[in-house]
Amino acid sequence: MGTRFEELDGKLVATLEGELDTAAAVEAEEILKPLYNSEGKDVVIDCEKLEYIASSGLRILISILKGAKAGGSHVVMKKVNDDIMNVFRLTGFVDLFEFEG
Repeated sequence: MGTRFEELDGKLVATLEGELDTAAAVEAEEILKPLYNSEGKDVVIDCEKLEYIASSGLRILISILKGAKAGGSHVVMKKVNDDIMNVFRLTGFVDLFEFEG
């Protein structure tokens, strides 16, 4: 699992690669924890190379979403493949997030 984030054009951009399973979630959460308080900056989560997400990965994304909304920010899920989108649909999370190409 590869996880990183950076600030680009006034937005916080997180990139997820590989499998965000239970084992990888601990490290990913530590890396992404600063996004829990986005300080009014919108958050973009790039999923182009994300192959799998477990419930522990969804929990991290929900925590980011809660923190961002509390600060008046938006969270956009970008380049989500069909398999990951299906997980969002099955869990009902598709209605919580914004999605882009």
